Amino acid sequence: MVKSDLTALSNMKIPPFITENPRLALYALLAVATSGFGQTFFVSIFGAGIRAEFGLSHSTYGLYYGLATLCSALLLLKLGGLADHWDLWRVTLLALLILVSGCLLLGTAPHWILLIPGFLLIRLGGQAMLTHLGMTVAGRYFQHNRGRIMALTAAGFPLAEAILPATASLILISTGWRMPWLLSAAALLLVALPILLLLARHAEHPAQQDKNTEHATGKSWTRNQVLREPGFYLLLPATLVTPFTITAILFHQAAIAELRHWPAEVVGLAFTGFALGHFTSLFLAGPLIDRRGAQRALPLTLLPLFSGLLVLGLTDAAWTPYLYLTLCGATLGAVGAASGALWPERYGTRHIGAIRSIAQSVLVFSTAVAPFAVGATLDAALSPAAVAQLLAAMVAVCAMLVLLAKPV
Repeated sequence: MVKSDLTALSNMKIPPFITENPRLALYALLAVATSGFGQTFFVSIFGAGIRAEFGLSHSTYGLYYGLATLCSALLLLKLGGLADHWDLWRVTLLALLILVSGCLLLGTAPHWILLIPGFLLIRLGGQAMLTHLGMTVAGRYFQHNRGRIMALTAAGFPLAEAILPATASLILISTGWRMPWLLSAAALLLVALPILLLLARHAEHPAQQDKNTEHATGKSWTRNQVLREPGFYLLLPATLVTPFTITAILFHQAAIAELRHWPAEVVGLAFTGFALGHFTSLFLAGPLIDRRGAQRALPLTLLPLFSGLLVLGLTDAAWTPYLYLTLCGATLGAVGAASGALWPERYGTRHIGAIRSIAQSVLVFSTAVAPFAVGATLDAALSPAAVAQLLAAMVAVCAMLVLLAKPV
């Protein structure tokens, strides 16, 4: 019995889109998953404890976090280009050391003023750099079935969402909010760092890899050339509107639920649909992107978000939270894959680190602004339905802009 099981296991074939470079496929997935230590879904579980210890109001706490996020976006413009010039293991080491430093600083901060550099370091090393590295590697080292490899890479987000907050919450209950940060630093140093460095060790230098790719594709746009190309500005909003909208909705979900009179347990259960939609869409988006191309697939990936916002804006039934959150989750996964494949498909890979750093920096900036922007509309007495309808209109406009961008 055991022998037959081992034989069956040995006969299992790795999917073709992974065999092009299995080590770096795993690297890209794990780099994105490791970015979870600097993502809002992880940081948010410590908010109550941090605010209570340092006597911070909701607005003050949010302001510090927003400022740190904005600074990390600006720094990524400088550091993102290192992915084009340094060996992969070197830039990976830098990103992880930045993230570890932030975890240690937050776990030991004796005064609220140190929260700002702590947040800056985890946002820069985690949300900004590790996400950037994972997507850049998937775009640079995989020329075939790029949509599928991007979908696999983006699966790191729901993987982190499923593991990190729940684990940290269990530790937090018995030890307080500081210990999870110290244990996170230890896990990053003892587990994530050696694994990612091992996987990155034999990666071809970016300059050589991109030279080979340039001969095959004939594309090697520089960052300055991209910034002068009108199509970039028509495509960029479609890659930003989903993280902007999802961040705003999730940040204000408690307020939306209160105004719509949804019980907390209903909203909690509805997020199961959000996670399911997020995860499932990754496997559907990859083949779609490979078949149609990232640019043509991008507007289609926005359709679930547009539909979900219309459900929120036009219905108030018992099933509304379940359906709208499931649809929003579906777009989050699909757009992540399409956005990752878009830039190398359009501009080549030789300067993809520098090009992606622009898009990633603006994305980080948008997620910092989103909670304030939507919060202001709610403070202005707009109903959740009206806010959802405005966001749906914005999504539709972004999708139409993509259709105006000419191929290059």
